[in-house]
Amino acid sequence: MTLLSTRGLAVRIGARVLVESLDLQLQRGEVWCLLGPNGVGKTTLLHTLAGARAPSAGAVWLGERPLAERPLAEQACWRGFVPQAVHDAFAAPVLDVVLQSRHPHLSRWHWEGESDRALALAALARVGLAGFEARDVTTLSGGERQRVALATLLTQDPPLALLDEPLAHLDLAQQLRVAELLAAEARERGRGLLLSIHDLSLAQRLATHALLLPGDGRAIAGPAAEVMTEAALSAAFGHPLTPHTAHGHRWWLPA
Repeated sequence: MTLLSTRGLAVRIGARVLVESLDLQLQRGEVWCLLGPNGVGKTTLLHTLAGARAPSAGAVWLGERPLAERPLAEQACWRGFVPQAVHDAFAAPVLDVVLQSRHPHLSRWHWEGESDRALALAALARVGLAGFEARDVTTLSGGERQRVALATLLTQDPPLALLDEPLAHLDLAQQLRVAELLAAEARERGRGLLLSIHDLSLAQRLATHALLLPGDGRAIAGPAAEVMTEAALSAAFGHPLTPHTAHGHRWWLPA
């Protein structure tokens, strides 16, 4: 089942072309890693795919309907979005923050019930934050707050998830934990994922597919093995990169 597709999508800022003529299809169970050097437009593209900004040309579709034709509540049930950083305007218990993501699933006159609470607590446990439900969200470290954002996405439970550098604020152990959690979401639950990531070795470990932005308006999309080549990555990042195999995984190192 196609969860997200683009048809002739263009993303521009002023006269600068970030992406031109992108045709993409993301299916259930796929993990797409969005790759490219700083400043090429990964975040802007993710915002466009999430519906936070209009495309310069072309269209984004959720399932069989254009995203723009879906009501906001319907969009929220279909896709979730985790930004690079979350800035909390006021203090609130972690559990209340996570439970906010259940609102699209509730009617106007209903509040979260025990099943919603159980879903939120399970999500916190999955990201390693069991026992944090009463903590003030403004007292958390950057990595803890990032995992709360991921727990919020899991509690929202959309079939499609867009994530902007979800591993950026995490230490090594938590990066691996979250990477495996994301892979399991796709493998076991059929969730479709598109996430930007800077660590090419972790991307290689996670990705079934890759979307590479070299910075010239092109977008190279396809199965990870076809996109993440020595020549393509070295050209995109402006430095020779060499793959090495160890412990059953492929690691990318600068030459």
